[in-house]
Amino acid sequence: MVLTAVYVSWRAGRLDRLHIRLELARESLDAALVRRAAVCLELAASRILDPATSLVLAAAAHEARTAGPPEREHAESELSRALRAVLDQERFREKLGETPAGPELLQELDSAVAKVVYARRFYNNAVGVTRAAQRRLLARTLRLAGHTAYPDFFEIDDAPPQALAAE
Repeated sequence: MVLTAVYVSWRAGRLDRLHIRLELARESLDAALVRRAAVCLELAASRILDPATSLVLAAAAHEARTAGPPEREHAESELSRALRAVLDQERFREKLGETPAGPELLQELDSAVAKVVYARRFYNNAVGVTRAAQRRLLARTLRLAGHTAYPDFFEIDDAPPQALAAE
């Protein structure tokens, strides 16, 4: 009986730690997404891009920052597509490199895009592990997760632009 109680307690503690890891991963993902949108807004406002391109990028970044939970994945995917459309223009790197603030902005954007990719992978991994732990027979039978719903994966189009991936 004591061994069973210890095992159940251990499983409950593990599930609790997984939920904490999941929350931390979600916060990290949110921070990476906000940072990417901020850098995109900075690039759009820098007057390095032509006005139409700046407007498209700024609109996508603003939509990603203000989107609510139901439409967040779509808005972030739209920002990724807008970013690729802007940065994958012909000779974009050379044009940006000729400006005083260009190389610094490109480096900052590269870092922000990479962090989004890593944060999303880490979060989705945490979701997978947590869902598997919640689905175990013992966890379901004894309600070790309480009334917590299964966490959802965060699926967005986060492929980096070729201009950034080439570096």
